Amino acid sequence: MNGCVSTAAPVTRHHLLQSSKSRPPTRPSPIVSSAASESSTTRRRSLLLKLALLASPAPALSATVPSFAVEGFDPVSDAEKQASLSVAERVNVAVGLLDKGRELQAKGDFVGALDYFTQVVRDYKDFAFSEYARVGRALALYEIGDRDEAIAEMEDVSISLKGYPEVHAALAAALYVDKHAPILAENQFTIATLLDPQYTDIAYVRETKHWPPSLVSSLFNFITLS
Repeated sequence: MNGCVSTAAPVTRHHLLQSSKSRPPTRPSPIVSSAASESSTTRRRSLLLKLALLASPAPALSATVPSFAVEGFDPVSDAEKQASLSVAERVNVAVGLLDKGRELQAKGDFVGALDYFTQVVRDYKDFAFSEYARVGRALALYEIGDRDEAIAEMEDVSISLKGYPEVHAALAAALYVDKHAPILAENQFTIATLLDPQYTDIAYVRETKHWPPSLVSSLFNFITLS
C-alpha cells in the first residue's frame, strides 16, 4: 500500500491563479431599507406635484381685479355730485356779493357796501371768507355812525382773524378816538404794523384800502397823538 502512487495531479499555485481568473468576482446585492424606499417615493411624488403646478394655467386676471376697478365705475355718487355743485354755486354767489361790497366801498357808497357785506355775513357765515365781509361791514358801520357796533365787530374779528393787519389797524384807530384807550390802541397798532408797515401811511389806507373818511381821520389822530 505504501508503494502505491496517487495519480491525482498536484494542485499548484498556478492552478489556483488560473481558477480565480476564470470566475468573475461577485458583489453582494445592495440592501435597501424600507425607510430609504419611502423617502425616495415621497421625493418623487413632490416632484410630480411641482411639475403639475407649473403646467397648470395661471388664474384669469379679471378674477383678481377689485370690483371697484370695473370700467365705467364712478366712486362719487350722484347725490355727492349734486351736493358739490350746490356748494360751488353758493361760493360763487357769496364771492360775488363780497366783491360787490368792496366795489361800492371803493366808490364811497358805504351804505350800499354795508348791505352787501351784511348779506354775506348773514347768509354765508359757514364759509371762512365771510370773516373778511365782517371787516368790510365794520368799516361801513363806523362810517354811517354806528361806532359801538363797529368796534364790537372789529374786536370780535381781531380774534377770529388774528394776524390780519387791516382789522388790527382799524381797531387801534377806533379804540384811541372813541374809547379813549391809548394803551389798547397801541397794542393793536403794533400787531398791524409788524405784519404790514404800510398802515402807518394815511394815503395807503385812504387810496388803496378805501377806508371811510371817518376812520381815516381817527387813524391820523392816533398816529399824530392828537
